[in-house]
Amino acid sequence: MSSRAHEITAPVPRTYDRVLLFIMLMLLAFGALMIYSSTSVVTPLNAKKNITEFYYFKRHVLTVILGSAAMLFTYLLSPSTLKRLSVPLLVFSFILLGLVFVPHIGVTAGGARRWIRLWPTTFQPSELVKLAMVIFLAKYLSLPGYRTESFASFVKPLLVMASFQLVFLKQPDFGSTMSLAFLTFAMIFISGMRLRYIASVMVLALPVVYKLVMEPYRLRRVTSFLDPWKDPLGSGFQLVQSFISLGSGGITGLGLGESKQKLSFLPASHTDFIFCLVGEELGLIGASVLIALFVFLFARGISIASRAQDKFVGYLAYGLTLMISLQALINFAVVTGLVPTKGLPLPFMSYGGSALLVNMAAIGILLKISKGDYERAAEEDASVKARRIARRNIYSRKGYGR
Repeated sequence: MSSRAHEITAPVPRTYDRVLLFIMLMLLAFGALMIYSSTSVVTPLNAKKNITEFYYFKRHVLTVILGSAAMLFTYLLSPSTLKRLSVPLLVFSFILLGLVFVPHIGVTAGGARRWIRLWPTTFQPSELVKLAMVIFLAKYLSLPGYRTESFASFVKPLLVMASFQLVFLKQPDFGSTMSLAFLTFAMIFISGMRLRYIASVMVLALPVVYKLVMEPYRLRRVTSFLDPWKDPLGSGFQLVQSFISLGSGGITGLGLGESKQKLSFLPASHTDFIFCLVGEELGLIGASVLIALFVFLFARGISIASRAQDKFVGYLAYGLTLMISLQALINFAVVTGLVPTKGLPLPFMSYGGSALLVNMAAIGILLKISKGDYERAAEEDASVKARRIARRNIYSRKGYGR
């Protein structure tokens, strides 16, 4: 009778969240298909650079393989290890961010200096900064001394955020600046920080945001966002072509590989604006399926976070889920003309190694958290510590060690 009761009450070992893994694999497969579709047409310019039909696809597959290794690595790390590495990882990401300004290491493209040269490719440190910031915030918000009613507790992570944003703006990278702000404020809000603190800082930041937006090239983006048809061949060209691409697909799309806008009309069709290609070739149905996958990913991440027994682990899961979901939401808003154009890739879909590596590493952490191994390890550590304390108390009462 007692053994049967023990069998009923014994905890059932959990496995990793297979639904979350399946969603990510679906997005990766979807993205690889659309990247091949958008880059398989060899233009005269590409032919001149010896870029063949499978050039981008092969590089993307290689990145997926490296991302799988990164995901496995983070999956094998325990949350306690990540907690210990939070500050060193933040410092390391800041050093990498500074290397973009070092000659022969930093790479300039499109008037911005955001990449470092890693043979045979490049890496964008701002993507690693987001992951490092999430881990750091998860540790900070779970500290015993963190108080939601304390303004000092509220300001400290903002100072860390601002130090990174200053470097972002120097590159310049306004998109990463705003993404880091959204992510930081979202995690602080989840922690239960007083709303008046958050609102007051946002109000005080408005003049700074206004000053940044009034920069000539950013102002052109805002004006083109408000009325892209006013200059359809100039500042509004990207958004106009995006609208044409999305509108051409209709309900069912033109068919896989049948996009017209990818023929040198829509810039960045395989990177930041790959969602337009989905809408054009697969129509509203294909675009809706893609959006649904991200909604399911967000739901699984929140579910994993809500089940966490440890505060650090819970904040970490919330932060990683928001990191991926917010970037997807901003990308959808940009290509549909809801917000001004920003250079943010669509997670797991867009061509580009840095974001894919970091996002797959984030999924590895979420899968580890969903397995729940850290809970059993924490219970074992607690019991070991309790036994040590009890043994020490017994020895002290008996006079040992005097």
